[in-house]
Amino acid sequence: MSQPEALKALLDEVSQGKISSADALNKLKYLSYEPVGGFANIDHHRSLRTGFPEVIWSPGKTPEQIAQIMESLRGNASVVMATRMEAEVYAWVKEMVPDAIYYPMARICALNSVQAPTHLGTIGILSAGTADLPVAEEAAITAELCGFRVQRLWDVGVAGIHRLLSNVQVLSEADVLIVVAGMEGALPSVVAGLSDCAIVAVPTSIGYGASFNGLSALLTMLNSCATGIGVVNIDNGFGAAMLAGQILRTAAKLKSR
Repeated sequence: MSQPEALKALLDEVSQGKISSADALNKLKYLSYEPVGGFANIDHHRSLRTGFPEVIWSPGKTPEQIAQIMESLRGNASVVMATRMEAEVYAWVKEMVPDAIYYPMARICALNSVQAPTHLGTIGILSAGTADLPVAEEAAITAELCGFRVQRLWDVGVAGIHRLLSNVQVLSEADVLIVVAGMEGALPSVVAGLSDCAIVAVPTSIGYGASFNGLSALLTMLNSCATGIGVVNIDNGFGAAMLAGQILRTAAKLKSR
């Protein structure tokens, strides 16, 4: 059965009273996807299931493929974005999708600009050093495009801990904190010892040889003695923003009950 046939059958069942509208909604959550160009199946109902639409991973895709996927998502997704896009790829995509916007530090291309927040809560994002900013900005732009309020605090690593301690108000004002650090990755442990909210720790691949491209920072964060820390994969600013967003969305749902 094709997607249109399945949708018609489902609507017929609702109109005939065979299933309730609530049951139909649950079925719709797992029904809709769109084949694009023989190389992708776009999941238009991901936001119904997870709260956030499908996002494009740029590496490994041609500019033409990215452009076609973005156009397919247009109008159906609350935000259309592609992550880890290099500037030269964006130049090609821009020719095919003239209204595409590029955030160079975050390496994100989107059909949306950052607007006023639509979700409750504040995500505080800290970076240990300036070299961690591409990953930190990936988290920040992702969160902002998805409608969350973001407060940035850059270059406050443990090598100069007074820089963090002089900005502790950022920690107290945030409802979730994303902490991005390379080298030895100690900053999330320090922040967790000063904060009363959930911490999403992001190890980066910044560091000398023994950092093993972020593995040292990852292990430090996983072995933290501070409580309330969740750790995402190396350089995964996007995943950190999604986790922080889900925490805030869950809190809002519980509050509304």
